[in-house]
Amino acid sequence: MSPSTARAEASHTTATSSLTTTPNAQPSETPLLSARFLSRSYGAFQALKGISFDMRPGEIISVLGPSGCGKSTLLQLVAGLLQPDGGELLLNGALIGSSRTMLPPEKRNVNMVFQDYALWPHLSVYDNIAYGLRRKRMARGDIDRTVGELLELLRLAGLEKRLPPELSGGQQQRVAIARALATRPQLLLLDEPLSNLDMRLRVEMRTEMAELFRKLGTSVFHVTHDPEEAFSMADRLLIMRAGQIDQIGTPEECYNRPASRWVCSLLGGINSLKGKPVVLPDGATGLLLPENDRPIRGLFPRGAGMPEEPRAELMFRPEDAALLDLEGTDALKSRPNGLPVTVSNSIFEGKHWRCRIQSDCGQKMYLLHEGPVEPGSRKWLAVPEVSAHMYAEAE
Repeated sequence: MSPSTARAEASHTTATSSLTTTPNAQPSETPLLSARFLSRSYGAFQALKGISFDMRPGEIISVLGPSGCGKSTLLQLVAGLLQPDGGELLLNGALIGSSRTMLPPEKRNVNMVFQDYALWPHLSVYDNIAYGLRRKRMARGDIDRTVGELLELLRLAGLEKRLPPELSGGQQQRVAIARALATRPQLLLLDEPLSNLDMRLRVEMRTEMAELFRKLGTSVFHVTHDPEEAFSMADRLLIMRAGQIDQIGTPEECYNRPASRWVCSLLGGINSLKGKPVVLPDGATGLLLPENDRPIRGLFPRGAGMPEEPRAELMFRPEDAALLDLEGTDALKSRPNGLPVTVSNSIFEGKHWRCRIQSDCGQKMYLLHEGPVEPGSRKWLAVPEVSAHMYAEAE
């Protein structure tokens, strides 16, 4: 059996009844999917380091992180393609994976959509979608009804006789999703499903997929390295780094209050200022820079107090700050939270100009501005307190 054939087989595990649209499932006391101190190694390399989390029925979770962080290993453990070295994996409260127990993929009622779609190239669109249903010997009328519903739902009507090579990338992806949904799995796994599409189609498809899954009440475990894709689809993000979970929360929670310096950087906080952390008279926290006698107000992660280290780091996104005119020293007293900077250059990027700026002690940053700025200009960098994320420098 070829690798593509094996992946196509793995896309289908069970079949039940025809597709029906239902509202998003309500949370229950028993999680749909639970990981308890789950670990997995490849020789000396530890891909997962004892991670734990719960997933609710009807929820869409996006596992976000760079290559090598462990997200693909986690997906394969859930699918039953790998066995854990330690810890436990439970589906609806039943043990499906541990170092001693391994429920086969075909008995998990879990389907996967692969990065390359893994469609049967010699089968028509109809036959690809109907494949899993036929394996379970569903009645012909029920198969026709289920496939017909999916063809309409995924805008594939009229293409049922075409072969996959005759379809566009977006159409092939929709066929792969329809095939995975046909057997009504408990859990749908998505492995970087949009990475092979162009930018315009990625934006279109991630919106369509999120709407579809919520309409059907489908539980989705989605792996991606693209924050925008994760934000547009997920009810919650599971952000991974080096085999561990750095943060679990809604997209808004993770974006507005990143739990770690690394999460902040992953979600666009590329600018960094280093200085001394201070507590202000009103109890707020701030960062005191060597060249600035007015602390820049910022927020430490929820649950994190003032660090014991004598230095801290303040991070913010280029789009969250502003460049203002600097009239004179007296004007600084009324300026918003920030510091004086010098503009090194500005580059046109279409909707905005990207300015490279530098603090008086040489700390370099980037900012988005509505127009060009003359190199060498002195400006005031204004950083809103809610967008200034602070961390212990030693983190």
